[in-house]
Amino acid sequence: MDAQNVIDYPNNNTVFMVWNFKNNTAIKPVFQRVCALMNNLNNSAQVRTITSRASVVMGISSQAWKKLNLPEPLPKELVDFSPIVGKKHVAVATQGDLHFHIRADEKSYCIDMAAEISVILSQIAECVEEVHGFRYWDGRSILGFVDGTENPSGADRTFFGIISDEDEKYKGGSYLFVQKYIHDLVAWRALPVTEQEKVLGRSKANDIEMTDDVKPSNSHAALANVGDDLKIIRDNMPFGSMANNEMGTYFIAYASTFSTVTKMLTRMFKGEPEGNYDRILDFSKATTGTLFFCPSMNMLKEFAG
Repeated sequence: MDAQNVIDYPNNNTVFMVWNFKNNTAIKPVFQRVCALMNNLNNSAQVRTITSRASVVMGISSQAWKKLNLPEPLPKELVDFSPIVGKKHVAVATQGDLHFHIRADEKSYCIDMAAEISVILSQIAECVEEVHGFRYWDGRSILGFVDGTENPSGADRTFFGIISDEDEKYKGGSYLFVQKYIHDLVAWRALPVTEQEKVLGRSKANDIEMTDDVKPSNSHAALANVGDDLKIIRDNMPFGSMANNEMGTYFIAYASTFSTVTKMLTRMFKGEPEGNYDRILDFSKATTGTLFFCPSMNMLKEFAG
């Protein structure tokens, strides 16, 4: 299917970039160059950075798809993300035309790839979000708990992460949803560890999920898990600045169907039953929310002309 590298496991370093097209600019020729660059950067990474697992994945939003006059009909579930409004918390929707997920064990490769993309893309677009993620200890979020325990593994990553025959025209593609969360670490760290564990529904030290008879119904484990038949691939990364007191998690999900992500977010923000929302949101505010589609590498080559 020649998919972009959406099913790899998280690396030590990541750069996330969101770009919006400028008005009144000829975007198509430059976009074609960016598509060609995706192929070049990934091919070069296989030769130069084989031990660093460097790669870059590009996602395109529905608005950008239309601005660029890309093939119609669009991928079946590629739409503008609509806010999910709960009684207390909101999964906001924000504008983004292109998203780049750059990762490598060595940060130098991330910086070089981000620079190459920026040289070309800055002619027609501006970067509205740039987040530098890092691996925190043994794959933990900045809240101190292991992140991504429910991720599929092995062949299941392909099944849950990449479109197959259900959308033949876009086979090999993947839906990409991202949210930038800012954590209230002062309030979080004021909680005893036993209370933090109730919020997550897991033990902090050993990452063991609580049994159903003990796990609170408003814990993250209870609400974010929508069943073994509905999985997503999370590549979340911590990020932050001590000076600005802005520490957070960049939530990034690849999926063969966006409806799975929608179901998860609805349970978290509205609650199950309604009002019984995910308690982690009392300490974590979503400041962005955008849906993209990641075409296969073959389709990116077609877009490059």
